[in-house]
Amino acid sequence: MWTEERINALQTAPSAALIADMKKIDGDIIVLGAGGKMGPTLSVLAANAIKEAGIQKRVIAVSRFSDPIALEYLKQYGVETISADLLDADALDTLPDVKNVIYMAGRKFGTQGGEHLTWAMNASLPAFVARKYKASRIVAFSSGNVYPIVPLSHGPCTEEVAPAPIGEYAMSVLARERAFEYASREYGTKVFNFRLCFSVDLRYGVLYDCAQKILSGTPISLENPVLNCIWQGTAIENALRALLLAKSPMCTMNIVGPETLSVRSICETLGALLGKKPVYAGEEGDSAYIFGGKRMCDTFGMPAVNAETLIRWQAEYILDGARTLNKPTHFEERKGSY
Repeated sequence: MWTEERINALQTAPSAALIADMKKIDGDIIVLGAGGKMGPTLSVLAANAIKEAGIQKRVIAVSRFSDPIALEYLKQYGVETISADLLDADALDTLPDVKNVIYMAGRKFGTQGGEHLTWAMNASLPAFVARKYKASRIVAFSSGNVYPIVPLSHGPCTEEVAPAPIGEYAMSVLARERAFEYASREYGTKVFNFRLCFSVDLRYGVLYDCAQKILSGTPISLENPVLNCIWQGTAIENALRALLLAKSPMCTMNIVGPETLSVRSICETLGALLGKKPVYAGEEGDSAYIFGGKRMCDTFGMPAVNAETLIRWQAEYILDGARTLNKPTHFEERKGSY
Protein backbone atom coordinates (compact mmCIF):
# COMPACT_ATOMS: atom_id res chain seq x y z
CA MET A 1 0.00 0.00 0.00
CA TRP A 2 1.49 3.33 -1.08
CA THR A 3 1.39 6.17 1.44
CA GLU A 4 3.18 9.48 1.71
CA GLU A 5 5.15 8.04 4.61
CA ARG A 6 6.40 5.23 2.39
CA ILE A 7 7.64 7.68 -0.27
CA ASN A 8 9.42 9.76 2.35
CA ALA A 9 11.03 6.68 3.87
CA LEU A 10 12.31 5.50 0.48
CA GLN A 11 13.77 8.88 -0.36
CA THR A 12 15.41 9.58 2.98
CA ALA A 13 17.24 6.29 3.55
CA PRO A 14 20.89 7.21 2.85
CA SER A 15 23.06 4.96 0.72
CA ALA A 16 26.49 3.77 1.85
CA ALA A 17 28.01 6.20 -0.68
CA LEU A 18 26.18 9.19 0.81
CA ILE A 19 27.09 8.20 4.36
CA ALA A 20 30.75 7.95 3.35
CA ASP A 21 30.62 11.33 1.59
CA MET A 22 28.87 12.97 4.53
CA LYS A 23 31.88 12.12 6.69
CA LYS A 24 34.06 14.08 4.23
CA ILE A 25 31.87 17.20 4.17
CA ASP A 26 33.19 19.58 6.80
CA GLY A 27 30.77 22.03 8.36
CA ASP A 28 27.03 22.42 8.67
CA ILE A 29 24.50 22.41 5.80
CA ILE A 30 21.90 25.08 5.08
CA VAL A 31 19.10 24.46 2.58
CA LEU A 32 17.67 27.66 1.10
CA GLY A 33 14.17 27.26 -0.32
CA ALA A 34 13.62 24.08 1.67
CA GLY A 35 9.82 24.22 1.73
CA GLY A 36 9.23 23.24 -1.87
CA LYS A 37 8.69 19.90 -3.55
CA MET A 38 12.17 18.50 -2.90
CA GLY A 39 13.51 20.47 0.05
CA PRO A 40 11.85 18.58 2.92
CA THR A 41 13.06 15.13 1.87
CA LEU A 42 16.52 16.46 0.95
CA SER A 43 16.88 18.03 4.39
CA VAL A 44 15.73 14.89 6.21
CA LEU A 45 17.99 12.73 4.03
CA ALA A 46 20.92 14.91 5.07
CA ALA A 47 19.97 14.57 8.74
CA ASN A 48 19.63 10.79 8.42
CA ALA A 49 22.98 10.48 6.64
CA ILE A 50 24.67 12.50 9.39
CA LYS A 51 23.14 10.25 12.03
CA GLU A 52 24.18 7.08 10.20
CA ALA A 53 27.70 8.48 9.77
CA GLY A 54 27.95 8.96 13.54
CA ILE A 55 29.01 12.60 13.24
CA GLN A 56 27.76 15.95 14.51
CA LYS A 57 26.49 18.45 11.97
CA ARG A 58 23.56 20.87 11.77
CA VAL A 59 21.02 20.81 8.94
CA ILE A 60 19.18 24.12 8.68
CA ALA A 61 16.13 24.45 6.42
CA VAL A 62 15.09 27.96 5.37
CA SER A 63 11.78 28.83 3.69
CA ARG A 64 8.59 30.80 4.13
CA PHE A 65 7.04 27.37 4.88
CA SER A 66 3.59 27.93 3.44
CA ASP A 67 2.97 24.18 3.80
CA PRO A 68 2.57 23.33 7.50
CA ILE A 69 2.90 19.61 6.73
CA ALA A 70 6.44 20.17 5.42
CA LEU A 71 7.39 22.24 8.46
CA GLU A 72 6.16 19.62 10.91
CA TYR A 73 7.90 16.86 8.94
CA LEU A 74 11.25 18.64 9.16
CA LYS A 75 10.95 19.25 12.89
CA GLN A 76 10.03 15.61 13.45
CA TYR A 77 13.41 14.52 12.09
CA GLY A 78 15.52 17.05 13.93
CA VAL A 79 16.08 19.51 11.09
CA GLU A 80 16.43 23.09 12.32
CA THR A 81 14.02 25.44 10.60
CA ILE A 82 14.08 29.17 9.95
CA SER A 83 10.97 30.83 8.54
CA ALA A 84 12.12 33.66 6.30
CA ASP A 85 11.38 35.41 3.04
CA LEU A 86 14.72 35.25 1.23
CA LEU A 87 13.82 38.32 -0.85
CA ASP A 88 13.83 40.32 2.39
CA ALA A 89 17.39 41.66 2.55
CA ASP A 90 17.35 41.91 6.34
CA ALA A 91 16.17 38.30 6.69
CA LEU A 92 18.87 37.09 4.31
CA ASP A 93 21.58 39.00 6.14
CA THR A 94 20.64 37.45 9.48
CA LEU A 95 20.90 33.85 8.25
CA PRO A 96 23.77 31.92 9.86
CA ASP A 97 27.09 31.64 8.04
CA VAL A 98 27.39 28.00 7.02
CA LYS A 99 30.09 26.19 5.05
CA ASN A 100 27.70 24.22 2.82
CA VAL A 101 24.73 25.67 0.94
CA ILE A 102 22.06 23.84 -1.05
CA TYR A 103 20.30 26.54 -3.05
CA MET A 104 16.79 25.42 -4.07
CA ALA A 105 14.90 28.73 -4.09
CA GLY A 106 13.17 29.57 -7.36
CA ARG A 107 9.96 30.47 -9.14
CA LYS A 108 8.47 28.92 -12.28
CA PHE A 109 4.69 28.82 -12.31
CA GLY A 110 2.98 32.17 -12.32
CA THR A 111 5.71 33.70 -14.44
CA GLN A 112 3.21 34.63 -17.16
CA GLY A 113 1.88 37.97 -15.94
CA GLY A 114 4.27 38.06 -12.97
CA GLU A 115 7.58 38.18 -14.76
CA HIS A 116 9.07 40.72 -12.36
CA LEU A 117 8.65 38.33 -9.43
CA THR A 118 10.24 35.47 -11.34
CA TRP A 119 13.26 37.59 -12.25
CA ALA A 120 13.57 38.83 -8.66
CA MET A 121 13.59 35.28 -7.31
CA ASN A 122 15.60 33.60 -10.07
CA ALA A 123 18.08 36.34 -10.99
CA SER A 124 18.37 39.01 -8.28
CA LEU A 125 18.25 36.75 -5.20
CA PRO A 126 21.01 34.36 -6.39
CA ALA A 127 23.40 37.30 -6.74
CA PHE A 128 22.71 38.33 -3.13
CA VAL A 129 23.03 34.75 -1.86
CA ALA A 130 26.24 34.20 -3.80
CA ARG A 131 27.76 37.28 -2.19
CA LYS A 132 26.64 36.36 1.34
CA TYR A 133 27.92 32.78 1.02
CA LYS A 134 30.97 33.49 -1.13
CA ALA A 135 33.19 31.55 1.30
CA SER A 136 30.91 28.48 1.23
CA ARG A 137 30.45 25.51 -1.06
CA ILE A 138 27.22 25.94 -3.03
CA VAL A 139 25.12 23.40 -4.91
CA ALA A 140 22.78 25.58 -6.96
CA PHE A 141 19.66 23.96 -8.40
CA SER A 142 18.99 24.81 -12.04
CA SER A 143 16.85 23.35 -14.82
CA GLY A 144 17.23 21.61 -18.16
CA ASN A 145 14.92 24.31 -19.53
CA VAL A 146 18.01 26.41 -20.24
CA TYR A 147 18.72 24.08 -23.19
CA PRO A 148 17.11 24.47 -26.62
CA ILE A 149 14.43 22.22 -28.02
CA VAL A 150 16.34 19.96 -30.41
CA PRO A 151 15.45 17.56 -33.26
CA LEU A 152 15.19 13.95 -32.15
CA SER A 153 18.06 13.20 -34.53
CA HIS A 154 20.27 15.54 -32.48
CA GLY A 155 20.22 13.26 -29.46
CA PRO A 156 20.27 14.39 -25.82
CA CYS A 157 21.66 17.78 -24.82
CA THR A 158 24.87 17.23 -22.90
CA GLU A 159 26.52 19.80 -20.69
CA GLU A 160 28.56 20.97 -23.70
CA VAL A 161 25.44 22.22 -25.54
CA ALA A 162 25.16 26.01 -25.31
CA PRO A 163 22.09 27.33 -23.43
CA ALA A 164 19.30 28.76 -25.58
CA PRO A 165 16.44 29.40 -23.15
CA ILE A 166 12.89 29.84 -24.45
CA GLY A 167 10.66 32.27 -22.55
CA GLU A 168 11.24 34.44 -19.51
CA TYR A 169 11.25 31.62 -16.94
CA ALA A 170 14.07 29.78 -18.70
CA MET A 171 15.92 33.05 -19.31
CA SER A 172 15.75 33.87 -15.61
CA VAL A 173 17.09 30.40 -14.77
CA LEU A 174 20.10 31.05 -16.98
CA ALA A 175 20.52 34.38 -15.17
CA ARG A 176 20.61 32.43 -11.89
CA GLU A 177 23.36 30.23 -13.28
CA ARG A 178 25.33 33.27 -14.40
CA ALA A 179 25.03 34.88 -10.96
CA PHE A 180 26.60 31.83 -9.33
CA GLU A 181 29.16 31.54 -12.11
CA TYR A 182 30.17 35.15 -11.46
CA ALA A 183 30.69 34.36 -7.77
CA SER A 184 32.76 31.32 -8.62
CA ARG A 185 35.06 33.41 -10.84
CA GLU A 186 35.10 36.69 -8.91
CA TYR A 187 35.19 35.39 -5.32
CA GLY A 188 36.60 31.90 -5.88
CA THR A 189 33.36 30.38 -4.53
CA LYS A 190 33.11 26.64 -5.11
CA VAL A 191 29.85 26.05 -7.03
CA PHE A 192 28.15 22.99 -8.50
CA ASN A 193 25.50 23.92 -11.08
CA PHE A 194 22.80 21.24 -10.65
CA ARG A 195 20.70 21.12 -13.86
CA LEU A 196 17.76 18.99 -12.79
CA CYS A 197 15.67 17.45 -15.57
CA PHE A 198 12.19 16.33 -14.38
CA SER A 199 12.26 14.88 -10.88
CA VAL A 200 9.64 12.18 -10.15
CA ASP A 201 8.26 11.83 -6.63
CA LEU A 202 4.86 10.08 -7.27
CA ARG A 203 3.10 12.98 -5.51
CA TYR A 204 3.95 15.09 -8.54
CA GLY A 205 6.02 14.87 -11.72
CA VAL A 206 5.78 14.08 -15.42
CA LEU A 207 4.53 10.54 -14.82
CA TYR A 208 1.87 11.77 -12.41
CA ASP A 209 0.75 14.36 -14.99
CA CYS A 210 0.40 11.69 -17.68
CA ALA A 211 -1.56 9.43 -15.33
CA GLN A 212 -3.95 12.21 -14.29
CA LYS A 213 -4.65 13.11 -17.91
CA ILE A 214 -5.40 9.48 -18.67
CA LEU A 215 -7.84 9.17 -15.78
CA SER A 216 -9.61 12.43 -16.57
CA GLY A 217 -9.78 11.74 -20.30
CA THR A 218 -7.77 14.86 -21.07
CA PRO A 219 -6.02 14.60 -24.44
CA ILE A 220 -2.26 14.21 -24.07
CA SER A 221 -0.15 16.27 -26.45
CA LEU A 222 2.44 14.35 -28.43
CA GLU A 223 4.12 17.45 -29.83
CA ASN A 224 6.94 16.72 -27.38
CA PRO A 225 7.19 13.00 -28.23
CA VAL A 226 9.84 12.09 -25.64
CA LEU A 227 10.89 13.12 -22.14
CA ASN A 228 13.43 12.39 -19.43
CA CYS A 229 12.99 12.00 -15.70
CA ILE A 230 14.76 10.84 -12.55
CA TRP A 231 13.65 9.40 -9.22
CA GLN A 232 13.63 12.21 -6.68
CA GLY A 233 15.41 10.07 -4.11
CA THR A 234 18.41 9.81 -6.42
CA ALA A 235 18.30 13.52 -7.28
CA ILE A 236 18.38 14.70 -3.67
CA GLU A 237 21.13 12.25 -2.74
CA ASN A 238 23.24 13.46 -5.66
CA ALA A 239 22.67 17.08 -4.59
CA LEU A 240 24.19 16.38 -1.18
CA ARG A 241 27.08 14.38 -2.61
CA ALA A 242 27.72 17.19 -5.11
CA LEU A 243 28.91 19.44 -2.26
CA LEU A 244 32.24 17.61 -2.49
CA LEU A 245 32.43 18.31 -6.23
CA ALA A 246 31.76 22.05 -6.16
CA LYS A 247 34.54 23.94 -7.95
CA SER A 248 35.85 27.34 -8.92
CA PRO A 249 35.20 28.07 -11.72
CA MET A 250 31.72 26.56 -11.44
CA CYS A 251 31.06 23.07 -12.80
CA THR A 252 27.77 21.97 -14.39
CA MET A 253 26.02 18.60 -14.50
CA ASN A 254 22.69 17.37 -15.87
CA ILE A 255 20.80 15.44 -13.20
CA VAL A 256 18.60 13.06 -15.18
CA GLY A 257 17.97 9.38 -15.72
CA PRO A 258 19.74 7.62 -18.62
CA GLU A 259 16.54 6.73 -20.49
CA THR A 260 14.88 8.89 -23.12
CA LEU A 261 11.24 7.82 -22.85
CA SER A 262 8.47 7.88 -25.42
CA VAL A 263 5.46 9.83 -24.13
CA ARG A 264 3.12 7.49 -26.00
CA SER A 265 4.82 4.41 -24.56
CA ILE A 266 4.63 5.84 -21.02
CA CYS A 267 0.94 6.58 -21.44
CA GLU A 268 0.11 3.19 -22.94
CA THR A 269 1.80 1.45 -20.00
CA LEU A 270 0.13 3.70 -17.45
CA GLY A 271 -3.23 3.28 -19.19
CA ALA A 272 -2.96 -0.51 -18.98
CA LEU A 273 -2.08 -0.32 -15.29
CA LEU A 274 -4.84 2.19 -14.54
CA GLY A 275 -7.46 0.40 -16.63
CA LYS A 276 -8.19 3.32 -18.93
CA LYS A 277 -7.12 4.03 -22.50
CA PRO A 278 -5.20 7.28 -23.08
CA VAL A 279 -6.50 9.94 -25.42
CA TYR A 280 -3.95 11.79 -27.53
CA ALA A 281 -3.89 15.19 -29.21
CA GLY A 282 -2.06 15.81 -32.47
CA GLU A 283 0.71 13.91 -34.17
CA GLU A 284 4.06 13.04 -32.66
CA GLY A 285 6.54 15.86 -33.17
CA ASP A 286 10.11 15.52 -34.36
CA SER A 287 11.76 17.68 -31.67
CA ALA A 288 11.74 17.98 -27.89
CA TYR A 289 13.66 18.89 -24.77
CA ILE A 290 16.06 15.95 -24.50
CA PHE A 291 18.67 15.72 -21.75
CA GLY A 292 21.74 13.50 -21.43
CA GLY A 293 22.75 12.05 -18.07
CA LYS A 294 25.97 10.20 -18.88
CA ARG A 295 28.16 12.51 -16.80
CA MET A 296 25.89 12.05 -13.79
CA CYS A 297 25.81 8.26 -14.11
CA ASP A 298 29.59 8.11 -14.54
CA THR A 299 30.06 10.26 -11.44
CA PHE A 300 27.39 9.08 -9.01
CA GLY A 301 26.27 5.76 -10.50
CA MET A 302 22.95 4.78 -12.02
CA PRO A 303 19.71 6.03 -10.42
CA ALA A 304 18.43 3.83 -7.62
CA VAL A 305 15.08 3.35 -9.40
CA ASN A 306 14.76 2.88 -13.17
CA ALA A 307 12.03 4.35 -15.38
CA GLU A 308 10.10 1.09 -15.76
CA THR A 309 9.75 0.78 -11.99
CA LEU A 310 8.82 4.45 -11.62
CA ILE A 311 5.97 4.06 -14.13
CA ARG A 312 4.61 1.06 -12.24
CA TRP A 313 4.97 2.81 -8.89
CA GLN A 314 3.16 5.86 -10.24
CA ALA A 315 0.11 3.86 -11.25
CA GLU A 316 0.06 2.02 -7.92
CA TYR A 317 0.35 5.26 -5.96
CA ILE A 318 -2.61 6.84 -7.73
CA LEU A 319 -4.75 3.72 -7.38
CA ASP A 320 -3.94 3.62 -3.65
CA GLY A 321 -5.30 7.18 -3.33
CA ALA A 322 -2.43 8.74 -1.37
CA ARG A 323 -1.93 12.52 -1.09
CA THR A 324 -0.70 14.46 -4.11
CA LEU A 325 0.80 17.96 -4.35
CA ASN A 326 -1.33 19.24 -7.25
CA LYS A 327 1.71 20.83 -8.92
CA PRO A 328 1.64 20.06 -12.65
CA THR A 329 4.97 20.16 -14.48
CA HIS A 330 3.59 21.37 -17.84
CA PHE A 331 6.17 19.12 -19.49
CA GLU A 332 4.38 19.57 -22.83
CA GLU A 333 5.07 23.36 -22.91
CA ARG A 334 7.26 24.41 -25.85
CA LYS A 335 6.93 28.21 -25.88
CA GLY A 336 8.25 28.90 -22.39
CA SER A 337 4.97 30.18 -20.92
CA TYR A 338 4.48 29.09 -17.29
